Amino acid sequence: MTSAAPSNTPAKPSSGGAAKALIVGVADMITSADATAEIVTFSLGSCLGITIYDPYKKVGGLLHLMLPDSKINAARALTQPSMFVDTGVPRLFQAVYALGGEKRRLVVKVAGGAQFLDEQKVFNIGKRNIEALSKILSDNGVSVTAHDVAGTASRTMRLQLSTGRVSIQTPGKESYDL
Repeated sequence: MTSAAPSNTPAKPSSGGAAKALIVGVADMITSADATAEIVTFSLGSCLGITIYDPYKKVGGLLHLMLPDSKINAARALTQPSMFVDTGVPRLFQAVYALGGEKRRLVVKVAGGAQFLDEQKVFNIGKRNIEALSKILSDNGVSVTAHDVAGTASRTMRLQLSTGRVSIQTPGKESYDL
């Protein structure tokens, strides 16, 4: 396994060196115990980025999901579970638990869910993603520590595994901590 392994594959710790970016694609996730790494995803429009981080173990992950419910395409959910809230979120938590993270210590942060490319609000994908995520987290007794959701701007989301710092960048604005 390499430290940039996508698709629910945990990244292994490295022996040191400069910080490295682990890039999460659309409908994908990366988890890692490599304190020198930064996990990043780009172009969160109506998609959601979810980071979870255990500050004691310094392990975490980032999920870039697209759609609220896998029932719209069960076959796709089998091959790309990170595409959907209902299949991706449980896998993210399970992968971080496998790295030593514990539910009671997890810091959860969320960004995205914008009203994007749907000016007539026909599909409301961003809003539906936020609602589906809120329900699954609530049903499992998980609280969101911080969020930057809705609006109309796309976002880049970064998780630094050494500190748990999550930063958000929107086009034309300064980066800020979530």
